[in-house]
Amino acid sequence: MSKLKAVREQKNLTQEELSEKSKISVRTIQRIEAGTEPKGHTLRALAQTLDIEESLLQNAVTVSTDEEITESIEESPEINYSLIKMINLSSLLFVVLPPLNILVPLLLMFTMKQKNSFARQIISVQMLWTAMAPIVFMLGIFLKLGRPFTLILMILIVLSNVFIILRNAAEIDRNKELYFRLNFSMI
Repeated sequence: MSKLKAVREQKNLTQEELSEKSKISVRTIQRIEAGTEPKGHTLRALAQTLDIEESLLQNAVTVSTDEEITESIEESPEINYSLIKMINLSSLLFVVLPPLNILVPLLLMFTMKQKNSFARQIISVQMLWTAMAPIVFMLGIFLKLGRPFTLILMILIVLSNVFIILRNAAEIDRNKELYFRLNFSMI
């Protein structure tokens, strides 16, 4: 049995469900389960969707027993959703000092040993927001619509990140997923 099939069945997913979640075609999943080794984007997407290390899907494609794959999955870092929620909410410190929305969650990710796709996605979203906020602000200034507009724009930029953080926290509580996530990871 292929490693992908073993992990997919362990997670109680059909090929179609895995395809929908990973944005990888069913045909590609079938090929991998038939013996083709996944590479590049496909490997990353499947590993991230299944929340396992990429190395579990690489190299020796066949697995002698389901017990080996179960042990490997259990060895991957356990996701503690309350800690993930805390890492997410720690991004709110950007209100005090903007770089803290990346630094504090990054520090918490390592100290709480939550080096999983959830924590990486939270930090990646914050990195993207931190890169985009000054660009949006500068565009607003170049439009020369006056000081009241600039103040309103600053408030909207801050509120947008507060909304992203709180909406992700609510989604972690409800569905153990992130509402705002990227198709790639910056870390």
